[in-house]
Amino acid sequence: MKNFQFLVFLKKCIVIPFPFYLVAFLTSCSFKSEFDIVLKNGTIVDGSGANRFISDVAVKDGKIVLIKNDIAQSRAKKVLNVEGLIVSPGFWDNHAHLDNLEKYPYAENFIRQGITTIIASLHSQDQPFPMDDYIKQTKMTPNVGLFSGHTWIRKRVMGLEDRSPTDKELEWMKALVDSSMQQGALGLATGLEYIPAVFAKSEEIVELAKIASKYDGFYATHLRDEGVDVIKSFKESIDVARLANIPVQINHHKITGASHWGLSNKTLALLDSASYEGLLVAHDVYPYTAFSTYSDILFPGWALAGGSIAYKKRIEQADIRNKLESEMRIKFLQQTGYGPKSIQFRNIDSYPNFKGKTLEDFLLENGRSANLNEAVNAVIELQAKGGFIGIFEGMDESDVVKIIKHKTSMFNTDGDLVKPGEGFPHPRRYGAFPRVLAKYVRDEKIITLEEAINKMTYKSASWMRQNDRGLIKEGAIADITVFSMDKIQDIASYDDPHHYSKGVVHVIINGIPVLENKYMSKVTPGKFLVLNSKD
Repeated sequence: MKNFQFLVFLKKCIVIPFPFYLVAFLTSCSFKSEFDIVLKNGTIVDGSGANRFISDVAVKDGKIVLIKNDIAQSRAKKVLNVEGLIVSPGFWDNHAHLDNLEKYPYAENFIRQGITTIIASLHSQDQPFPMDDYIKQTKMTPNVGLFSGHTWIRKRVMGLEDRSPTDKELEWMKALVDSSMQQGALGLATGLEYIPAVFAKSEEIVELAKIASKYDGFYATHLRDEGVDVIKSFKESIDVARLANIPVQINHHKITGASHWGLSNKTLALLDSASYEGLLVAHDVYPYTAFSTYSDILFPGWALAGGSIAYKKRIEQADIRNKLESEMRIKFLQQTGYGPKSIQFRNIDSYPNFKGKTLEDFLLENGRSANLNEAVNAVIELQAKGGFIGIFEGMDESDVVKIIKHKTSMFNTDGDLVKPGEGFPHPRRYGAFPRVLAKYVRDEKIITLEEAINKMTYKSASWMRQNDRGLIKEGAIADITVFSMDKIQDIASYDDPHHYSKGVVHVIINGIPVLENKYMSKVTPGKFLVLNSKD
């Protein structure tokens, strides 16, 4: 059949003068394009911290293969004109929650921020297990790094008990970390502010971290306390780095509670001192003055030990209830801003009509005074009905700025996968990375564009020893984000959170366009990160 088609072609060409015949013959042949994608005339901020420059970028078989001016368009299957736009390595989210990745594999609220890689350093959530089966079965758009979760391990071995593990239980916990590391985990992650991890002593964490260290893994942590005991909590984490010989990353570095604002000077000094000692320590931050978490953080750990039934029995006893109220009046001020208006309900199953409203709204609409005593009692009662997830206005802008400017800080969303219009999420799920670029780079000039991109890309990738990612350079894996510096903007707010950010035009992951001209491609080229050794 092919021979017949070629004879027909020759017959047609007999009447064509020679030069035209030659052109027709050459163009009729099926030549394979040299490149899959060429990005033309973009302003490249390569992730290294070096000054921006204008050039073309060619991608082939998932990698950046050529950075050069005036690459001919005819050499590529696809050409994207990115003149006037920033061409950057894909952004790295150093901590997010991906417990429903199978439900939202396209991770659109992350992709539209320019994020190409997400580190799922588990704090209070359960890890997939067996992890290797999960990795084989799961397809997703972004790249993902998985961790072994201390909270899941402790619940599996000890439930919600407020005690140290027995020797046998500790060996079981260590075996679960070991198994997770063999199956694809990048390290151990803790959420020491939450039940039941709050019951773990430092010695337990060190022993588990030693297992991750054996595989050259990492230790990522939500500190035991981010307010009154934040200095003590930083020291505990640095001790883990020292005693377990493991790199330590402090997730969403913050100072909570109005009475503690300004302590970032001391926490940053502790990080500098640890680095000077030769310890490997890092930290990340999201660009908001409010955090989002469970109502559990307003309670002393002992009150919630054993689960909801045990809690309800405790608050029915007058002496225990009085003790709880007394401790919570102190803890409330340590975790929040000023008064009950600083807590906004995200999800509250017992009173769904109060989603998006504040604790102050709840008190006033129920005929109660908006004072500290009433706020504490209301939280105690709400916890008995299942608790809530809230947005807590508990940080100060000056601390956020200091952390962002620190030489070793990186960025995260601390966000979740979402369906637009569903629930009342923290705006960081939609806008953390564009907010950094819009507010702290373009508008307020807190850091330069080159510094911001370095923190969002290569600093993060190299910290996780993923040195083939995070840079626009020949030979690097083609994770690329293209955005307009003039138009980049977070839109989501605390009162109206369900809005994708603006300004991100193209996103390429492992050489595959997943966002092209602002439209999602609904493809799943993402890969799970593999732990690389220190050598």
